[in-house]
Amino acid sequence: MLIVLCFLPYPLNLSKVPQHNIDREILRTGIMAELDAISLYEQLAAMTTSKKIKSVLLDIAKEEKTHVGEFQALLLDLDKEQAKELVAGKKEVDEL
Repeated sequence: MLIVLCFLPYPLNLSKVPQHNIDREILRTGIMAELDAISLYEQLAAMTTSKKIKSVLLDIAKEEKTHVGEFQALLLDLDKEQAKELVAGKKEVDEL
């Protein structure tokens, strides 16, 4: 069985990001980290034969999904273009 773990390179270097965009980039980085964590926990849950371990991993993955929502809510407050494009993207999918 091959297990490949891919994580974002931490710590990130945000020194070249303009100060007025720092909070947006912090939130996007948080979202990426949470999505990585969700993927990891769900993959590990799929691999284990222990019901208890599977249950805990899936519960943790669910908590990470809440964190994505928290970061996204903050990001959408800061980045109105992102909010607008999120709605546009959903509309495009709904029209398929």
